[in-house]
Amino acid sequence: MKHADAVAAETVARPTRGTTPGSGPGLLARVLLAAVPVVSLGMMGALPSLVIAWRRGARADWIAAVVFTAVTVAWLFQAVLTPVESRGWQFAGDLVLLSLATVGAALHCLLASQRTGRPR
Repeated sequence: MKHADAVAAETVARPTRGTTPGSGPGLLARVLLAAVPVVSLGMMGALPSLVIAWRRGARADWIAAVVFTAVTVAWLFQAVLTPVESRGWQFAGDLVLLSLATVGAALHCLLASQRTGRPR
């Protein structure tokens, strides 16, 4: 009986191939999810934050999802209501909202902590 316990402990302690920290499907999924706002030019900027909030369920994740949803909606309204030839504060506002909806959302997805939230 002791031999079986030792073998089981050794098997559990031994890492399997491709399970090094920061690799595997978790990192690939994060990179692909972070690419969504960049590829969609901010139109789907809230999607990564919403997916993270849905999967982990932590309050901070839901707050981030609400913020990025508000930024995306504000950018869409700004894009619709701003004339083609914009200057000054309209152009600056559009640039800030676009940057937050694309780069901000992508960075949030990549840099959000790896911790798991409470179960749903």
